[in-house]
Amino acid sequence: MQKKLITVLVTGGGAPGIAGTLYALRNNPDRVQVRVIACDMRDEVIGKYLADEFYVVPSAESPDFIDALLEVADHADVNVILPQVTRELLSLSENLHRFEAQGIAIAVASKASIERANDKWMVLEAAKACGVPCPEGVLAYSEIELIQAVKAFGYPARKVVVKPRLSNGLRGLRILSEELWDVTRFLKEKPGSLEIRLDELLAILRNGRWPELIVQEFLPGAEYTVDVFRGHYGAVAIPRLREEIRSGITFQARVELRADLERFALQLAEELDLRYAFGFQFKLSEEGIPKLLECNPRVQGTMVTAMFAGCNVIWWAVKEALGEKVVPNRPSPSVDGMRFIRYWGGLTVYGDGKTAGPI
Repeated sequence: MQKKLITVLVTGGGAPGIAGTLYALRNNPDRVQVRVIACDMRDEVIGKYLADEFYVVPSAESPDFIDALLEVADHADVNVILPQVTRELLSLSENLHRFEAQGIAIAVASKASIERANDKWMVLEAAKACGVPCPEGVLAYSEIELIQAVKAFGYPARKVVVKPRLSNGLRGLRILSEELWDVTRFLKEKPGSLEIRLDELLAILRNGRWPELIVQEFLPGAEYTVDVFRGHYGAVAIPRLREEIRSGITFQARVELRADLERFALQLAEELDLRYAFGFQFKLSEEGIPKLLECNPRVQGTMVTAMFAGCNVIWWAVKEALGEKVVPNRPSPSVDGMRFIRYWGGLTVYGDGKTAGPI
């Protein structure tokens, strides 16, 4: 890159993966100095202390969100915005011209692509259109349709997945199961399981406006995430096995350079016409076939793993947004089996604002 210093505004300063995103930017292979500005709708988030500067902005749903982000970007002399929050993407894509008019790039795909990628049902339809395996599913618009659908998928003898058509971060996701709890399971498992009985779910859904729900087959096998970069001069996909997941966050990952997952991710990326850094999640069926779970059309929480695998897709997204030529390389076969282990760290903040750590 020609610039020796660039300023990147990273949204979602409180996102679980913020430390990894900042690490990938600051340890880029081009040795470009990156000044990182973080923002979030909350004040006390870890990104406030890890970034060079921090700003509080309204939520993505606020009518003032875009104006506030423009003001921050202008004040901080930002070159490019790297969004990490799913709910922000559509608004950013709709207002891309306003930022470009001020010389500010955004690593976000087109409005049409984001609308499809944010819609879990449309993503499944896109997968079918380009030959990517996906679980069988139907839409349920009422209680009667939900009951009919779950029974058609074998409930109560078999587990069934129910999730909103529009959601992110496990919100609204439930696994319908009649598996009984015993003392062993009671003592072994922590509260917060996604499993629920059908009557319990119906009791919840009767308290409010009925949401549009996807009902689909339960996939019992291992779960994978695929980190993807797609730009003008090429695309690459780096699959990783999610060996340990807590509250939807990967705590142990293992790079597995599966050709089928790489192929499926790139096919779907082209079908959805996504750009920059994003990802897909797959889960194995009983037959061992990886089937699509969903799309994350933004920087993923553990995407820094791809950097250690030799593909800094986060940095490539920034370069691509700035108009630099990016020719992505595939990961070396030597990184197959490489592991990434997340741990609980922390930062101490004293009353006078001084900090200690992070640990």
